[in-house]
Amino acid sequence: MATKQKSRNRRPSTRDRGPRYVEPVLDPTWQSPYLPSAEEREANGAAVRRFAWRRRIPVTIAVAVLVVALLVGAIVSVWLAVLGVVIGAAYGWELYRSFGRLERIGTGAGDSVAALVREGGTTHDRQRLATVVDRLSATFGVDGVVAEIIDDQGYNATLMRRHGGLALFVTSSLLADFELIELEGVVAHCLARQRLGLVERQCIAASSSMDVTARRALAGVGQCYRADEVAAAAIRYPLGLASALRRCADQGPQAGSYFVSPAFALTRWSWFDPFADATASDLGDLDDPLLRALALEEW
Repeated sequence: MATKQKSRNRRPSTRDRGPRYVEPVLDPTWQSPYLPSAEEREANGAAVRRFAWRRRIPVTIAVAVLVVALLVGAIVSVWLAVLGVVIGAAYGWELYRSFGRLERIGTGAGDSVAALVREGGTTHDRQRLATVVDRLSATFGVDGVVAEIIDDQGYNATLMRRHGGLALFVTSSLLADFELIELEGVVAHCLARQRLGLVERQCIAASSSMDVTARRALAGVGQCYRADEVAAAAIRYPLGLASALRRCADQGPQAGSYFVSPAFALTRWSWFDPFADATASDLGDLDDPLLRALALEEW
């Protein structure tokens, strides 16, 4: 009995009376993996510079050999050295200008698409799309986007550079059939590409002369999947974007659509659904719309 009395009267130890709250430790360097980073944007910009440099390698080597030979020839005549310096400087200036020309080529990608499609949509459609674009542009920090509706039976959208700025092309069929949350997912995906620094490299890929493999490598393999991640995190509703992707995967190619024309093969990696002309899904490809939908549904 005495033992039980002592047990009831036992006071809690100092350890029991200690604070149970554990203060969280915040890491000021932490960044969400779903947000575009400066390093990621720089990597996409570097891809364009590497492409521009590789195109000039043969000519650069030839000019370098010539300049070195002329400099060595200075033993015979000093004018050969002067000529070598002039040729080297002129080629360096031309190389710098060629990078600027490549950027201008990419700027015209949207103009080339606009020339091949017809304007579509009703006044209500244009107002609806403009409202979504204005709201999400603020969310993504993207300015100067002009929304345009193209008359097409396929479900698709893209953000491209035009000489007047950025143009968002959305098909009339997508606007007519997609729910608001699905439309928001599509627009968010396109704006996410700009935040990631993908629009420039994809427009250059669409406007430059190269084979299919090189075009996709420049545009970025698997970048549709990455843009989905950024978009879904920003709108906080991945299922809306997943539903839009399923609609694209289920529809398949439409007769008479821009997305079954030869022109689409050049610009496909700029579009929300780059496989709009495919008759079956490829779940081994990160850019496939059905695979991307399945991934978002697992969030």
